[in-house]
Amino acid sequence: MRNRGRIAVIGVGNEFRHDDGVGWAVLARLRARAEDRPLPPDTVLAACDGDPGRLIGLWEGARLAIVIDAAHTHPGTPGRVHRLELDAGLLAHPPPTSSHGLGLGEAVELARVLGLLPEHLVVYAVEGARSEMGTGLSPAVADAVEPLVEAVEDEITRQGDVAPRGAT
Repeated sequence: MRNRGRIAVIGVGNEFRHDDGVGWAVLARLRARAEDRPLPPDTVLAACDGDPGRLIGLWEGARLAIVIDAAHTHPGTPGRVHRLELDAGLLAHPPPTSSHGLGLGEAVELARVLGLLPEHLVVYAVEGARSEMGTGLSPAVADAVEPLVEAVEDEITRQGDVAPRGAT
């Protein structure tokens, strides 16, 4: 799966656990918008259940990886979005608690040790209100989807235009 020019946009979560499906909802909206606003041809949109091995496989070799995931914070503000950026192999701030057994921090650390980090990693963590079984996002999280889609498109435009390291 190595392609040094690849951009990976990864929606993490479970669409059958209400707000935990926010990453998948952002991917669905990006796919729909891509009909009128095509993404760069080297962009891959992928859903993931949060398993660290699968996350690493999806971002391995990417020059830019953008991860969208639900987060649980206490106290929380449903719909609030946190942007975290990888800096020299470490997340700039500890991520909010993941809604999965192992968090994104563990995947990043494992990928760092294995030398499988993307060149640049941006994480959007969305505070959720509901994570029990069921479909549909809470209103506050649903309201965050369109701004997240625009933020992801902006990340791709700003950082995706940079030539991969070692490119001639």
